[in-house]
Amino acid sequence: MDHRGVRKWLKLITGGGAVRQQAESKPTTRADPGEVANTIEGEISESKVVQAGTIGGDVVAGQKVTGANALVVGQVVLPAPVVPAMESVSAPRSAGSVPAAGLFVGRSTELARLDAVVGQSRRAVVVAVHGLGGVGKSTLAARFAEVRADEFSFVWWVVADSPTALDAGLAQVSAAVAPETRTFPVEERVELGLRWLASHEDWLLVLDNLTGPADVAGLLERVQSGTIVITSRRSGGWQGVAETVAVDVLPEDDALELLSQIVRAEWPDADLTDAKTLCAELGWLPLAIEQAAAYLGQTKIIPTAYLDLLARYPARMFATTAEGADATRTMARVWHLTLDRLADTPLAMAILQVLAWWAPESIPRDFLTTMADTPDINDALGRLSAYSMITLTANTIDIHRLVQAVTRTPDPTDHHRAPDDIATARDLATTVLANAVRGLDPRLPPDWPEYQTVLPHAQALLDHTTPEDDTIPTCHLLSHLGNYLDGQGETTSAIAHHTRDAHSSNRILGPNHPNTLVSSNNLAYTYRAAGHLDRAIALFEEALSTSERALGVDHPITKLIRTNLAIARQGD
Repeated sequence: MDHRGVRKWLKLITGGGAVRQQAESKPTTRADPGEVANTIEGEISESKVVQAGTIGGDVVAGQKVTGANALVVGQVVLPAPVVPAMESVSAPRSAGSVPAAGLFVGRSTELARLDAVVGQSRRAVVVAVHGLGGVGKSTLAARFAEVRADEFSFVWWVVADSPTALDAGLAQVSAAVAPETRTFPVEERVELGLRWLASHEDWLLVLDNLTGPADVAGLLERVQSGTIVITSRRSGGWQGVAETVAVDVLPEDDALELLSQIVRAEWPDADLTDAKTLCAELGWLPLAIEQAAAYLGQTKIIPTAYLDLLARYPARMFATTAEGADATRTMARVWHLTLDRLADTPLAMAILQVLAWWAPESIPRDFLTTMADTPDINDALGRLSAYSMITLTANTIDIHRLVQAVTRTPDPTDHHRAPDDIATARDLATTVLANAVRGLDPRLPPDWPEYQTVLPHAQALLDHTTPEDDTIPTCHLLSHLGNYLDGQGETTSAIAHHTRDAHSSNRILGPNHPNTLVSSNNLAYTYRAAGHLDRAIALFEEALSTSERALGVDHPITKLIRTNLAIARQGD
């Protein structure tokens, strides 16, 4: 029946031209209904009339018709949609939603591990691919799905970064295998998708960017067949839920190959002489390397120029993509999303911001004891570790250098990196180190291990700050470490520490303060130890003059400077 026939049929059952409200209501009845074939689904118009199915019962214009299985479209009663028996629905071979893996370099070990986990089981397989954001988990899963697609009757990719997104993906499964369900409500399609998965075996479902095991518990309770590959930043909590495949940063050769292929696709004769230095600065992280390589290829700049931009404009470079690239796939954006998931643990963010100022390896957990109670610190560290932002041992913490770089870079547009919060974390990181060396004596060998523990973290802190950032704790730290380095014979480093200490003390406390005069004495003393007697004598004389005027000729600091000046002159 075409739409003209439908219009005639409507005129017959409504008693007139257009469908109109009856003058008197007539009770709805299903007694002796006859049967109306070719009923209407959709609006009555010249352009949209769809014939579908049959209904029984009266069709009453202007009257609400109820019933467990009835649908009302306009003023026409429709039957309930026929729900397919999902157990008997075969997967269409053409169905598939896996994104292209794109440029894929290395990862043979991880692919082999994934193959082994999937291949060794004769029942349902659930495997969680986990690692730091930007490390290449999704790329690995896409590559696996691509090369193993022929082994499954159905392959489907679901963005699973929230319960709503996971439900939407399961609803799409239903529509993919049974297209007639596309118009069903989402909740019904989710149920049908689960029913189909539970009743079939040879399928592969990828759940990309799952927050954690809890989000997939309901699905795994219902579905105990097939193969599920999960990607997640959560490294823990998978025991009893899934086998795991850890994904780390790229080996050096693979990182260089990745950068080279991306750059040379746009710039075949590019000079990549310092590519290794760039990849090392980016911590061998695939996303960071891809982001940098695309920028190099587009702007035709060499790796050293990119490093210079990264040092001068870190916030901008962390958020910059090449023309046409996915703006959400940047280092800043990827880790912003991770930190959003940690918002319920404010101490975790505070700790991360402090860790960002120290060396990336072997940070003593004891450094954090003043930040909160031990159970709270342990909980916060556990959360950071669970999301692969740090790596924990019983005594130490490791953190990726690029996570540090992004975290300590202030950005007024990012509430996770507000400038005031970054400055507060920097000062706290400084105070922690200053307290760690307070009371130590650089002349006593038993104290040397503690100095050696603090030194790399202090050096990292000093490298990432300027003298204008220095505080009184910074000066204490510089003074202690300068004396230790001088005692170890590292006079060049000692001079650098004492020079910064003297300048910052003078700026903060003024030239007449006892601490400033001690700093000047220490600097002169180190110059003498290094054999620079002329410079040492000049500094001692200046400090002595100031000390006699400000503190008096008999003050202990004045006497100390006078004695050291006399020794220096004897050496001359």
